[in-house]
Amino acid sequence: MSKSDTNMARRKAAGLLNQDLRRFGVVIFLISGLINILALTGSVYMMQVYDRVLTSGSVETLMALSVLAVGLFLFHGGFDAVRSAIFVRLGSRLDKRVAPLAHQVSLEMPRHGFTAAEAMERTRSLDTLRGFFGSGAPAAIFDLPWVPIFLGFVWLLHPVLGVVTLAGAVVLAALTVVSELMSRNLSQTALGSMIRRNVAAESNTNNADVITAMGLGDRAVARFMKANDEHLETHTRTAATSAAITSLSRTLRMVLQSTLLGLGAYFALQGQLTPGAIIAVSVASARALAPIDQVIGGWRNILAARHSYRQVKDTIAQSVDVDRRFPGLPLPKASLTVENLTVASPATGRVLLSDVSFELKAGQAMAVVGPSGGGKSTLMRALAGIWTPLRGSVRFDDVSLSHYEPAMRGAFLGYLPQEVNLFTGSVVENINRFGTGDENAVYEAANRTGIHRMIAQLPDGYDTQVGAMGTALSAGQRQRIGLARALFGNPLVVLLDEPNASLDAVGERALNDTIREIRERGGIVIVVAHRPSVLSAVDTVAVIHGGTLAAIGPKDQVISSRGGQILTTVNGDGGKRPAATAAADVAV
Repeated sequence: MSKSDTNMARRKAAGLLNQDLRRFGVVIFLISGLINILALTGSVYMMQVYDRVLTSGSVETLMALSVLAVGLFLFHGGFDAVRSAIFVRLGSRLDKRVAPLAHQVSLEMPRHGFTAAEAMERTRSLDTLRGFFGSGAPAAIFDLPWVPIFLGFVWLLHPVLGVVTLAGAVVLAALTVVSELMSRNLSQTALGSMIRRNVAAESNTNNADVITAMGLGDRAVARFMKANDEHLETHTRTAATSAAITSLSRTLRMVLQSTLLGLGAYFALQGQLTPGAIIAVSVASARALAPIDQVIGGWRNILAARHSYRQVKDTIAQSVDVDRRFPGLPLPKASLTVENLTVASPATGRVLLSDVSFELKAGQAMAVVGPSGGGKSTLMRALAGIWTPLRGSVRFDDVSLSHYEPAMRGAFLGYLPQEVNLFTGSVVENINRFGTGDENAVYEAANRTGIHRMIAQLPDGYDTQVGAMGTALSAGQRQRIGLARALFGNPLVVLLDEPNASLDAVGERALNDTIREIRERGGIVIVVAHRPSVLSAVDTVAVIHGGTLAAIGPKDQVISSRGGQILTTVNGDGGKRPAATAAADVAV
């Protein structure tokens, strides 16, 4: 999607929460007025039957009133159905326009330190809001402004009864305020505890193999239950508070209904009210108080919808692209420049990489070595644009990475993360990144990484489904398919974070051949190395230690000056091999 198309989608989504909601609100408000006026049909019909038909004994009058009442009830039901359909359509319209932005924000959140459970809450907020529009709560809210119609009708029948009904409405409204005050903090606490419970469940699921292999099932369940118990406690308190207020409101309604009937009977005995008016008062007062009672009963859903609405607005705000990106930039072809790059952890804010600078030209390959936790993967995430630098810049042909459209990056940047997770789909879809490009480019990437034969031996070849996160394949197969995905389309810069971690000797030789081919076609490779065999295919070595660039330069020069440190950090046996033997492994 182009920049203009993306901004257009965002403006449309924002317009739904502003202009569209106001326009729909006006229409629904007017329809609600008609519905509430027509809701007086029952009261008027009862009053006419008891006061006119029963006293006159006229069957014709009864038939005429009944036909008229049925017609009005049909109109009432029709308008109510139209209003419900508008609410459902509004929820679907909102979901359709905002869902892509919500998913985009949820994709961005993990790289800024949020958990997957917190990121998925953005999408769930749309589900909550759509479900709210499909419930009866919105209709009750729009019925509230029309309660004075019924209060006025009761008042016309007898002022005292009107005052009593108004007093009941005020008491129920006060209960709504009390419910708001008591539920506000509890609802937020319950939401936070639910997210923490989901995070614990997600952590256990992601580590299911380790839990099974090491017999940690009881501990994992206990850890989850601790978070679940906290959520249940807050959820129970919230539900109990809401249920108590709902029960109290219903009790008050029943008391009020009985009071009105008793007062109506008293005024009828005094000759101030007709028997038909007593029934009309009962029906009209019940209809006047019903929206308030429904709002109180659905207050938890209203609070959840309000929170979701705020999240949707925040989602649209976060999806607005604040960076200056220029459409039509040419693809880089010559160099990668890093200047004073400083990167901090999005989760903790701790600086992990400080003041790193280097430049690579087309045809170069650089191995990044250093002890674990030194900042190698942090550098790769910053070069790939996953983590935003605190200061400094990453430039491709002197153009900052932040100035390129996100959709353009895949054309000049390939990335293989340390932990390879494949997309749910087929092998070919993973390699071509769910694109519709030339299939020959898929075969070319597979041949370049030496996995064409491996793929051909799969049950359905390139159409084989890899399963959720690629679990249908071995770790080595996932890593090699991930490498082919990184190389698809011949990007200028290829970033490989420990690409040989799960490879056998054949896979490592294919990896080295791939690096050499990238250099020969004028590409740039940066590879994080923990095995010395990778060093044979590169011409430059960078040593990162303690978050700083300790050394960088031609391979032979850096190895000769810091050979002991380099061989220690790249040897799989912890550097116990003789230096001469290890050095022979990395010789070109």
